[in-house]
Amino acid sequence: MPDKTIINTGLRGVTIASTKISDVDGAIGRLVYRGYLAKDLAEKVTFEEVIHLLLYEKLPNRNELANLKKNIHNHSHLPDSIIAAMKTFPKDSLPMDVLQSVIPMLAHHDPFVKKTITRDMALEIGINLIAKMSSIVAAWERIRKGLAPVMAAPEMSHAANFIYMMKGKKPDKDIAHFMDTALVLHAEHSFNASTFAAREVASTRAHMYAAITAAIGSLSGELHGGANTRVMEMLKKIGSLDNVDGYVENELKAGRKVMGLGHAVYKVDDPRALVLAPMSKKMGEKSGETKWYEISAKLEKCAKDAFLKEKNMEIFVNVDYYSASLYYSMGIPMDFFTPVFAISRISGWVAHVIEEQFAEAAPQPVLYRPESEYVGEYCGPNVCTYEEIDER
Repeated sequence: MPDKTIINTGLRGVTIASTKISDVDGAIGRLVYRGYLAKDLAEKVTFEEVIHLLLYEKLPNRNELANLKKNIHNHSHLPDSIIAAMKTFPKDSLPMDVLQSVIPMLAHHDPFVKKTITRDMALEIGINLIAKMSSIVAAWERIRKGLAPVMAAPEMSHAANFIYMMKGKKPDKDIAHFMDTALVLHAEHSFNASTFAAREVASTRAHMYAAITAAIGSLSGELHGGANTRVMEMLKKIGSLDNVDGYVENELKAGRKVMGLGHAVYKVDDPRALVLAPMSKKMGEKSGETKWYEISAKLEKCAKDAFLKEKNMEIFVNVDYYSASLYYSMGIPMDFFTPVFAISRISGWVAHVIEEQFAEAAPQPVLYRPESEYVGEYCGPNVCTYEEIDER
């Protein structure tokens, strides 16, 4: 038999579909949402405006923004039966597992799923999911602590409401702004693993709840989500500025990587990290504990210098690196870092599901069906002959 090698490229370099939603140019560190630089959006617009851009293909005017905010608030309340169900979950349940359990439960409360869904229906379902995602995450933080969930306040932004619903206290202007900017930066990133999972499920004509549940499942895997949690674990392990040099040296000697440095796409510093870093510094100053930012900054420099010296290679900071110290300084539990990512990225997921199912160029979704190469064994030159169980 000819020798066969398992093909395992992770689809890298393979174009799956076209999209108008976002573009990533890793060579120059450029991330674009529908033609706009994500960095510019993070500095100039709110998360709600980005939601409108991703879903409706344009930045909103004042009336459109007001209507979207009202719509999000109207969808933010969780059904009592879902809150009751969440109270039965073990209190040590992983937050991502809670999300993946609750999202499909929402489908039972949506009459649209029993109908032939139009684009307008899909947009309404998407707004419902975007609104309720943050409510679920915030409610779980309170439920697992034995506290009652808090309802969203109509006068507050989506980002501020998440902090409010989670902590039971309205955040100040700075914290609300930092959260809003972080949500903008994490909203979309082209065909990453979770977005591809959502589009693959959407290609079967499954409803959006099924597609988003698949995306959450993909994000729960450690190779996709959770990197900023591991960055924070690393920072806490280092503990002080004095330990940074030794940590880098030990990691290089052991052949391990420094968490938060390196990216599958970017060949320069992640443009999102360049926005998050100063926010982390300011949040540390605001909280009165600057060491997490200071360790991060020193570690980044030491690791980059060491990789260049020892391995003659450049290494670059990614989006997870400074979001870790930012979220930690904001008082967000470490096991909630990935759910916070989902609160943002669901806006991109929804946009991709709609594009997959309602794109003008392909009004009917094409079922994703990649090929594979069989590298298993045969019984000699031909297929195996069945043997009765007593003869095996």
